Amino acid sequence: MKKRLFYTELAYLFGILAIALGTAFMERADFGMSMVVAPAYVLYLKLSATWEFVTFGMMEYTLQAIVLLLMAALLRRFRLSYLFSFFTAVLYGFALDGCMALVGLLPPATIPWRIGFFVAGALLCSLGVAFMFHTYLAPEAYELFVKEVSARFCIDIHKFKTLYDCVSCLLGVVLSFVFFGLWKFEGVKWGTILCALCNGALIGLLGKRMEARWEFADALPFHRYFEVPQQAAGR
Repeated sequence: MKKRLFYTELAYLFGILAIALGTAFMERADFGMSMVVAPAYVLYLKLSATWEFVTFGMMEYTLQAIVLLLMAALLRRFRLSYLFSFFTAVLYGFALDGCMALVGLLPPATIPWRIGFFVAGALLCSLGVAFMFHTYLAPEAYELFVKEVSARFCIDIHKFKTLYDCVSCLLGVVLSFVFFGLWKFEGVKWGTILCALCNGALIGLLGKRMEARWEFADALPFHRYFEVPQQAAGR
């Protein structure tokens, strides 16, 4: 079967929208967020109770700005692609707030509907990540941090990703205890653990399906601006 052409720039946009909508559905289900967004979600719950203008999306790109600054300090360098990663975070933040508003219009959900929202959210998030793996444009700061730091210090990227996710999950739990009381879990619940166990395999499966159906190619001549120099990757 002949593969259809799919532009990597479209994969970038579809990835952002899918992750934003998936995250909104998971928030609606209230069975726990993914480990990566848990700290931002807990901060959103706490701060929005005092300041109504604070949104989930705002907390996402604020926290990602801190992650980018930490990464630049660790690597002792700063590239133009890092700024685009923040642009991605802001774009995702606005998309997330829009999706949160749309999903918020749905009527109160019973347990079966909440389970459906959670499954749909997890699938959409995995689909979005699979799309983002097929674009050269800078990903969100979380993914860029794992990619750049693991390359700089010659750490296996999969092991470092697991470590990063665990630290993020632990941070979410600590923030939940500090803000809402000991043993009070907000944002990190059984759904968080389920996502951690299934996301990797699901992303891989969806990625293979995409590659079997589509030929990914660039529509714009900007790929070279986002490449990591070989000397940096090998240090």
